[in-house]
Amino acid sequence: MAQQFVKAQIKGDKVVVFIKPTCSFCITAKDVLSKYKFKPGHIQYIDISSRSDMGSIQDYLLELTGERTVPRVFIGEECIGGGTDVAALHRSGKLEGLLQVVGALE
Repeated sequence: MAQQFVKAQIKGDKVVVFIKPTCSFCITAKDVLSKYKFKPGHIQYIDISSRSDMGSIQDYLLELTGERTVPRVFIGEECIGGGTDVAALHRSGKLEGLLQVVGALE
């Protein structure tokens, strides 16, 4: 069930971020991503903190990405990591290119 939920969210043309609202790394990821102008519907934040299957989702994210922590940031179907990874990609100028490749930006 958790596996199907995660797979259904991750699409080739959008950015999906699995978060918990109180997590400082999640806030960092949101702050960085807010600097970009996304096409409507091409960025989605999924709060897993209130889901009954949160543990299963995190277990599947571990299987899929090698990390169980949030945020898990997917650009298209590729996980680029968490909050620090997103910030580093932004600082290096590589994030915009990754977002353009999947067609998420206006």
